[in-house]
Amino acid sequence: MATTEECRSALDRLSDNLAKADGDVRSAAALDRSLSCHIKDLDITFTGRLAAGRIEVLDTLDGPPVEKADIRLAMTGDDLVAMVDGRLNFAKAWASGRVRLEAGFRDLLRLRALL
Repeated sequence: MATTEECRSALDRLSDNLAKADGDVRSAAALDRSLSCHIKDLDITFTGRLAAGRIEVLDTLDGPPVEKADIRLAMTGDDLVAMVDGRLNFAKAWASGRVRLEAGFRDLLRLRALL
């Protein structure tokens, strides 16, 4: 099972990857939205913002998210690490229910480039 530190590191690497992206991915990542990522097996939530093509983690909380972020993710720590490392395809994990993504309809349309 991935640790809190490994999950935080994976989010930092994801942020770096988004910052280096171009084209449709860069456009999708250019949103300015609040973000939460609940790591189900550790029962922690990383909260922050997706802004200017980067993910800025602002806090780590125990339990599920207290406030409803604009973009909400939920998955296990191992799945987060595997996705960032390229060993797990986000679209397949989302379609199978391993990863949950919730956002407004317009945001989902823009985020589809990341899938």
